[in-house]
Amino acid sequence: MNYDAITLTEADGIAEIGLARPDVMNALNSQMRAELTHALKATAKRNRVIVLTGNGRAFCSGQDLGDRANVANLDLERTLRDEYVPMLKAIFDCPVPTIAAVNGPAAGAGANLALACDVVIATESAVFLQAFTRIGLIPDAGGTYWLPRQMGFAKAMGAALFADKITARQASDWGMIWEAVPDGDFDTHWRERAAHLANGPTQTYARVRQALRESYDNSLDDQLALEARLQGECGKTRDFREGVLAFTEKRAPNYEGR
Repeated sequence: MNYDAITLTEADGIAEIGLARPDVMNALNSQMRAELTHALKATAKRNRVIVLTGNGRAFCSGQDLGDRANVANLDLERTLRDEYVPMLKAIFDCPVPTIAAVNGPAAGAGANLALACDVVIATESAVFLQAFTRIGLIPDAGGTYWLPRQMGFAKAMGAALFADKITARQASDWGMIWEAVPDGDFDTHWRERAAHLANGPTQTYARVRQALRESYDNSLDDQLALEARLQGECGKTRDFREGVLAFTEKRAPNYEGR
């Protein structure tokens, strides 16, 4: 598939997918959603980390509302079901860790696209905005799922109702994202984070993600049983043996990942 609305680079086990409509602050249209869904599924098969970022000054301004004729005829339920859901599931079901490197404003569906990733690293000048109620909508693109889980019910409700800008520092302090990084250090920092995961035990990361996600629906007994099962699986991997050996030999481990 040829990509026009996104960019894709792959090196050293890291796939970097860039949203590439900078003239409209990387607003999401049908083409971008289709390309992003395809790229996520394709690159996960041959990389160990996927990074989603924006080209230009924004991460993503959300649904493209620039064409009023198209917006007037937009079937929101169909668009979400047929275009957003596959894209978001491609992130959530990705077999390798995903990072959102939020380089600028992330609004509406763009904010929730970032929150769908396993880790969100934002530059300090970035802002997050649940802009939906400003145009008579509810948070979508997974917003009603991610927000209360990541920032708590009270903060999620306020963010959704008031549609106030949330700075990257606030988002980090509230637990909405992993970290906010000074603008001058941002590119170097997220690339170092991505390299760390790309050189880590990929099978272990998959089980970490599974255990944390399932904890929301499990009783304590169920979660302890899940931990025991997943830990048993980890203990049978080459990565575990290599990690212990590297520890005893006081050297960096060489994980094969898969």
